[in-house]
Amino acid sequence: MAGHTPISAKREKNPSFQFGLIADVQYCDCDTNNTRFYRESPGKLAEAAKLFNKHDLAFTIQLGDIIDRDAASFEKIVPMYNQINGPKYHVLGNHDFPVASDKVVGLLGMTKQYYDFSRDGWRFVVLDTNDISTYANAEGTTKHKRAQDVYDVLKWAGAPNAETWNGGLGSEQMDWLRGVLQRSAQAGEKVVVIGHMPIYPKNMHNVWNDEAVRQLLESSPNVVAYFNGHNHEGNYERKNGIHYVNFQGMVETKNTNAYSIVRVFPDRLEIDGYGREPDRVLELRNDKIEMNDHADGSENAAARQPGKDNH
Repeated sequence: MAGHTPISAKREKNPSFQFGLIADVQYCDCDTNNTRFYRESPGKLAEAAKLFNKHDLAFTIQLGDIIDRDAASFEKIVPMYNQINGPKYHVLGNHDFPVASDKVVGLLGMTKQYYDFSRDGWRFVVLDTNDISTYANAEGTTKHKRAQDVYDVLKWAGAPNAETWNGGLGSEQMDWLRGVLQRSAQAGEKVVVIGHMPIYPKNMHNVWNDEAVRQLLESSPNVVAYFNGHNHEGNYERKNGIHYVNFQGMVETKNTNAYSIVRVFPDRLEIDGYGREPDRVLELRNDKIEMNDHADGSENAAARQPGKDNH
C-alpha cells in the first residue's frame, strides 16, 4: 500500500522505552452487575502492578473509570495504583465523577483535567472526553447547558453515541489540542493521543463530537495513534495512518484480567497484551494520506498480531 514506511530487515529489537497501560478498573465494593465483577478489580490491579514493577517502565497510565460510582472507592483503589513504580498518569472517565470535577482532580493527584507530556521525542496528549457532559458539570452551569443541547441534537438525529454516559470536548479544549499538535509537529515529535472514550470507528460509546476530533488528529502529520477505554469489549481500526485502539476493560469477567505493556520503537508500537487484551504491532508510516480502494480512507485489516498466546 502506498505511503507505508518500509519495514527494514534489521528492525530495532530494543524499544526506546516502554509504558504500562490499564483501562476501566472500575472498582467499587458492589455486587456483580452482569459481566462486571467490581470486587475483583483490586486483585487484578495488584496483578498488573506486580508485573509492571518487574519491568523498567517509563510511566504507567490508566485510561479512566478507575472507580465505578462512589467517592469512597478512590480511597482503596488509588493507593493500589500508586504502588506501581515510576511516574503514573490518569485519564478521567465518566464513572469518575461522584463528586465535582475539581475534587476528582484533587483525589487523583492531577493538576489539570487535560494535559500533555513528552518522552524521548514522543508527545503524549491526554484528553478530557467528559469536558462537555451532563454528569461532570453541575446543573445550571454553562457546560451543563451546552451538554444538554448537544445531547438533545444527537438524540433527535438518531446518532449511535447519543447516550448520557458519553461526553465531548469543548471549544477551549479543542483549541488547546490544536495548539499542542502544531507545536509537536514543529518539534518533530511523534504523537499518541489518549482519551477515555473512543472517536473511531463509529460506536455507541464514542465522544459526542467524534468526527471533529478525528479530523483534527488526522490533519496533523505526526499523530500515529489514539488510545482509549470506555467500551469494555475493546475495538480496533486504522484510518489515514492513525491506529485507533480501544483497550478492554479490566472490570470485565471474574477470572481473566486485561492490561498491557506498550513498547515504543522508531518504526512501530508493540502492544504486549495480558489476559483478554490481544497483542498488536502498530506499524508507523511516513505519511498519513490513504491511497487505497476504501472511499472513507479506512483500513479494514486489523493490526498485525503476533501468533502467541495471551498472558
